[in-house]
Amino acid sequence: MIMDSILFIINPIAGNGRAKSLISIIKSTMEENKKKYDISITHAPKEAIKIAKEGISKGHKIIVAVGGDGTINEVATGIMRGGKGILGIIPGGTGNDLARTLKIPENPREALRLILIGNSKKIDTCFVNNNLFLNIASIGLDSEVIKNIWEIRSRINGRISYVIGFIRTLLSYKYKILEIEIDNMHLNEEVILAAIGNGKYYGGGMKICPSAIIEDGYFNVCVIRRINIVKLFLVFPSIFWGEHIKFRKYVNIYKGKEIKIKGLERLWLNIDGELKEIGEEASFTINNKGLNVVCE
Repeated sequence: MIMDSILFIINPIAGNGRAKSLISIIKSTMEENKKKYDISITHAPKEAIKIAKEGISKGHKIIVAVGGDGTINEVATGIMRGGKGILGIIPGGTGNDLARTLKIPENPREALRLILIGNSKKIDTCFVNNNLFLNIASIGLDSEVIKNIWEIRSRINGRISYVIGFIRTLLSYKYKILEIEIDNMHLNEEVILAAIGNGKYYGGGMKICPSAIIEDGYFNVCVIRRINIVKLFLVFPSIFWGEHIKFRKYVNIYKGKEIKIKGLERLWLNIDGELKEIGEEASFTINNKGLNVVCE
């Protein structure tokens, strides 16, 4: 057993290699503080799930995801399958939106300081059709944007890639007709976007669910109804500051514990920054304070 040892799981391609570049900082910091640690580098999608679960069985107390929201999702899944353990985060991706919600510093040395201190709190865990997410899952425009972003990122990175991807998507986007059930409330809407939030941010800092609290046991649901392109260009920039909620003619925020969404066609979801085809119906549930995470 490797009791009280920390396992770092690194996604080498996260943040265009940023996560991998943090290895030397991790090693020097851990050795300076005389802490036991191991480093494991992933080589394939979903591998972090297996590594995290095995790390728990070997006695690692804290399992640290070094990468973006997708990496964090996989490591969290492995911890939960292992039945115990604490999630640590060193932001190394492009968006780092869950870390932003949890106020984990982007500076790797500061994030490591939090891990060494070891204070943690329990946050909610969320599921859509049995797929775990910790931050935000969404349907509509942004799922299409994600498809375009992967093409753009080979040339342009960071927040600007989301803006360019958004503009490109508008040229071909078709509005979604959705039946949305939030606890006992039913909506039938023609929407540009529906975001189901546990955290506040996604898309590299867009404050899509500004009133979300990650440990209160409730989803925040942001629904942006059909809007013409001119007004959409007015609303879109305001999302970065959470000001889109002022456009009440087009934007509504709801709160609930169980969400169901049905579409007229198969739905593509953006789940913690990863695109997944989910079927014609998506069912969302939340587990109050289901995971321990190192943070302030």
